[in-house]
Amino acid sequence: QVQLVESGGGLVQPGGSLRLSCLASGSIFGINAMGWFRPAPGQRRELVATLNSAGDIHYADSVKGRFTISRDNAKNTVYLQMNTLKPEDTTLYYCMYSDRRGTYWGQGTQVTVSS
Repeated sequence: QVQLVESGGGLVQPGGSLRLSCLASGSIFGINAMGWFRPAPGQRRELVATLNSAGDIHYADSVKGRFTISRDNAKNTVYLQMNTLKPEDTTLYYCMYSDRRGTYWGQGTQVTVSS
């Protein structure tokens, strides 16, 4: 089992920045992927950004150039640096961990972009 704990959400003005963190604990496999998802119309969750243990990165088109995903493997932590935030970025952000056993989700951290 893997447990995920997110932090770093909050209220920020448009154009501001936030940094989300997600700590994975439990049985962590060396080959895995971690990332961030958020709810989207017609989908349960849409990909925001993912980064696997090989270093492959994927971003949603809507966040390219504004968000940066990174990870500290020694700390089993993935980060999402969010810059130039827009009101449409307001939602819950869920951390995801995936390996050959399956996919695990955090509880979500709320990001609100409002003046």
